[in-house]
Amino acid sequence: MTKPCLAFAAVGLLVGATFNTTAMTSIDIEEARIGAATQAMPEVVGRYQALVDSLTRQYSEQTDELLMTQMVARQGERLWQQAVRDVQSGGQDDRPLYWGRLAMKTLLKKQAPAFNIVPWQRNINLSAVEKSSRGFSNISFADDIQVKILLTGFDPFFLDRNIDQSNPSGLAALALDGYQFSVNGKKAQIQTVMIPVRFADFDEGMIESLLTPYYRDNSLDLIFTVSMGRDDFDLERFPGRNRSAAAPDNLNVLTGGNKEKPVAPMFNGKTLNGPEFVEYSLPVTAMQSVQGDVAKWKVNDNHSVTTLARGQFDATSLSELQNATSVEGSGGGYLSNEISYRAILLQQQFNSSIAVGHIHTPRVKSYDADIETNIVNQVKAMVESAAASL
Repeated sequence: MTKPCLAFAAVGLLVGATFNTTAMTSIDIEEARIGAATQAMPEVVGRYQALVDSLTRQYSEQTDELLMTQMVARQGERLWQQAVRDVQSGGQDDRPLYWGRLAMKTLLKKQAPAFNIVPWQRNINLSAVEKSSRGFSNISFADDIQVKILLTGFDPFFLDRNIDQSNPSGLAALALDGYQFSVNGKKAQIQTVMIPVRFADFDEGMIESLLTPYYRDNSLDLIFTVSMGRDDFDLERFPGRNRSAAAPDNLNVLTGGNKEKPVAPMFNGKTLNGPEFVEYSLPVTAMQSVQGDVAKWKVNDNHSVTTLARGQFDATSLSELQNATSVEGSGGGYLSNEISYRAILLQQQFNSSIAVGHIHTPRVKSYDADIETNIVNQVKAMVESAAASL
C-alpha cells in the first residue's frame, strides 16, 4: 500500500528509531550469510535484485547528502511496498524482503556515492534503508478508519541452522499491511512493521521509539506483537523482564543470561527499569473464539512462567509474581518475550487504554507455504475477532 510524503519520511529517518549499523564498510554476520543463502535458494535471494540494481545506479551518481538520504529511504520503502504487494497477490514468502534488505545494506557499505562519504553519513544511509524497508515509514491509516490496529512481525532467525528459514510472523505482517475490514459498523485497518532479531536494536530503544507516539496520543485501539513459537498459538499472558535463552540473535550475539543467572535488557545505555512481570490486555476470549476452517490450531492462554525461586509453573495473577525474579515470561527468555514486555511496560507508563499483547504462532521448519498461509489466515481471524470485541 503506497503512502505519501516520502521526502518528509526520509528526513524523519535521521531523528527516529535507531538501528544497529556498522560504522565502516565491513559487512556483518547477517550480510555475510548472503552467499550461502544464494547457493541454497537463488530465486528467493535474488527476487528483488532489480531494486538493488536501481539503488546501485542511483547511489553512485549522488553528489548531495540530503538527496542521497532521501533516495536511499525511497528505495528501502520501495522494497517494503514490493514485498507487501507480492505477498498480498499470492506470493506467500517473507524471505525475499529479508535478503533484499541485506543486499541493499551490503551495497551501501561496499560502494560510495560521487563524493567522499564519511562514516556518519554512511550510517545515516544504513539506518534509512533499515527503517524504510521495515515499514516504519509506511504507518498511515486511511482518513475514515475508526478502529486502528498495529501489528509487528519478525525477521527470519536461527539462519545458521536453516539458511532457508522463514518466519510466519513476518509473513503475517506483509499479508496484513493496510488490510481494511468492517466490524460492528465501523471501518478497521491494520498497519504493520517488521522487527529485526537483534538484541542491540532493542537495547537502543527501537520498540519504545516506535510505540511512544501511539501511547502518548492513544491513537490506536490494538497492538499485536507476533513471533514464531511452539506447536499451537499461544497468547502470552505474563511477559517477563529478563533474558535467559541460550539462543543467539541474527548477529550471533547471546542474551548474556541463562536460567540460573537471567539478565535484564538495556534501554538507552541503562538497565531497563520495570517490574519482573507484566500482564497483557488482549481480549483473549474473543481471540480464542475463532472457529471453522480457519481455526487450524488451538489458541492457548499461556500462563506459564519461570522464576528463580520456584522454577516453571502456571501463574494465576501478577500478585503471585510480585516478589519473584523473572527467568522466563510466558513468551520465554528471548526477544519474542521481550518485545511484548517492552510494549506492555510502555503502555503502563503512559497509562494508555490501548489493548496490547503477544501472539506466538505455530513454528515451521525452513519454509512451508501451505502451513504458513494457514497460520496467517488464523492470525487475521484472531485480530478481526479481537477488534469486534472492543
